Amino acid sequence: MDSAPALAISDITDADVPALIALWQRCGLTRPWNDPAADIALARRGDNATVLVGRSGGAIAASVMVGHDGHRGWVYYVSVDPEHRGHNHGRAIMAAAEDWLRARGIAKLMLMVRGDNTAVQEFYQALDYAVQDSVVFSKWLDGRPPTPGMK
Repeated sequence: MDSAPALAISDITDADVPALIALWQRCGLTRPWNDPAADIALARRGDNATVLVGRSGGAIAASVMVGHDGHRGWVYYVSVDPEHRGHNHGRAIMAAAEDWLRARGIAKLMLMVRGDNTAVQEFYQALDYAVQDSVVFSKWLDGRPPTPGMK
């Protein structure tokens, strides 16, 4: 791996939102049924969640949305800009999310990965995350039909 400047990790600012959404789109993380701007706003609204961004050379190179329900921590939108991959930025942004949760007394971090995303599954296994035997259920509370691809 090439030598690269360490990430400067901080909470997102208002000015970061358009660049962050563009990063999530480049990384293939957005879906038509989720509004990324609304997701960011919701995470920033309370004390139980935030969005962390990692900057390299002033540009956003990585991000994670992290939060907790008082019992378990969760991460979403974990991303590393394709132009910044191979510099351990994914490890760094996940470590920042773990530290954020530890600082709030949360002992367990959970995350979901789409079944066909084997490269990302390997990434998390390399970070000592284990696959759990669980089934995830979902329901749109606004009456929408199930998300495409759901059973």
